[in-house]
Amino acid sequence: MTFGFAPSSAASLSASAASAHRVLEPAEWAAAGIPLLRNPREVVSGLHARHHPGPATAVVAVLDPDERLRASASFIRRPSAADGWMFRNALLAQLRRVIPHDLRRRTPVRTAVLLYCREGDARWTEEDGAWMWGLRDACTLHGLRCGAYITLTRDGWQVLGEGRGGRRPSADSAPEPFGTAGTPPPRPPRTGGAASEVLRRAAAR
Repeated sequence: MTFGFAPSSAASLSASAASAHRVLEPAEWAAAGIPLLRNPREVVSGLHARHHPGPATAVVAVLDPDERLRASASFIRRPSAADGWMFRNALLAQLRRVIPHDLRRRTPVRTAVLLYCREGDARWTEEDGAWMWGLRDACTLHGLRCGAYITLTRDGWQVLGEGRGGRRPSADSAPEPFGTAGTPPPRPPRTGGAASEVLRRAAAR
């Protein structure tokens, strides 16, 4: 026989109140000193090309001090209430899977950023606030700097708290070939030989 207590209405209310506090408002996020990305479009395009996220897909990535991608992982958000604690656990599990922690360092060197593809427009939602809370806490527990939170919708991408964004890539756009996103097209191959030199001189006349 198992003994237990049914959760009271007061306990349910206190749990809901605790969950509500695991959300960061835009003003709190802006005041947190989140480092700015030097080239956000390149970061977004690279992650989009690598993971091609659809709605309800989160992509967490770790960047080195030169904003080079060191590790990334994507996962689908389970249908549930927006809870920063749950999001923190999901992000932390992905970080532990793809890259060692930096907890032995006195100050964080690498930065984690989060790209979340969702429905709706680019305006802040409570779900965004829960992801912000989760990202900040996961970074603390993994010895990383908390970086940008980026939403990807059908309207394009938006770095929340910075006011920077663009129309491509978007939730509907096809991914660019991996390795070419954000980079200039390659130069045409150079040809050599005497025949090429004769043609070049003739064209120059």
